[in-house]
Amino acid sequence: MLILAQTLESIGTITLNQPAKRNALSEPLVEEMLLALASFEKNGIRAVVIRAAADTKVWSAGHDISELPRGKDPLPYSDSLERLIRAVKAFPGPIIAMVHGTVWGGATDLVLSCDIVVGDETCSFAITPANIGLAYNTAGLLHFMRRIPLNLVKEMFFTANPVKAEDAADWGILNHLVSASDLERFTYDLARQITTKAPLVVSTVKEQLRILTEAHPIPPDVFERIQELRHRVYQSKDYQEGINAFHEKRKPVFTGK
Repeated sequence: MLILAQTLESIGTITLNQPAKRNALSEPLVEEMLLALASFEKNGIRAVVIRAAADTKVWSAGHDISELPRGKDPLPYSDSLERLIRAVKAFPGPIIAMVHGTVWGGATDLVLSCDIVVGDETCSFAITPANIGLAYNTAGLLHFMRRIPLNLVKEMFFTANPVKAEDAADWGILNHLVSASDLERFTYDLARQITTKAPLVVSTVKEQLRILTEAHPIPPDVFERIQELRHRVYQSKDYQEGINAFHEKRKPVFTGK
């Protein structure tokens, strides 16, 4: 199994369980997460914790780069990670990301899509499309813009540098920064507190907030312009170079073409 799914006291837990691949969000792993969320919803689970193993150094390496297509949109609406992010946002109960270790690429997008984020001093967050020439999608950019001030979003995307735990707390990525020794207790105490509240109120407020934050339509001409910009990137030589460099375990040489 690529994940471990457990339930206790109306709390569901999804533990990423593929350390050999640094918990990369491959399509098979994501499918297991989607099945777990569907099962939790069917069984009336009121809160969910997404975590990695307690001793991990990498919470998740992000999207499995080996699955990214070449020469076409690498992050379409049907992409497995995009489907997971939508499922997390649509789940009727709050989902808490419990973060010990580093978070990379699309996994940062996943964490930001959770309702609450609790991390310890080992956590950091990096969004890395600039490292591989990847045309990031509009939905993903909007996730960041709705959680983090625009100048900080730009710094994250332009530099691909990890945001350390204290900065993540200051920037609003983390709801709570706690010690590693207290992370699990704090997170599950928070989840248990949520499960004692009126579930219809909690689920309705979550859905109201989702609708309201996504209620700003993009005019058709703006959407077409964005798609044209992204098309130029994923058809570029730089994107091919970024993917090749990743597989060849070397530093990419980008030319802007």
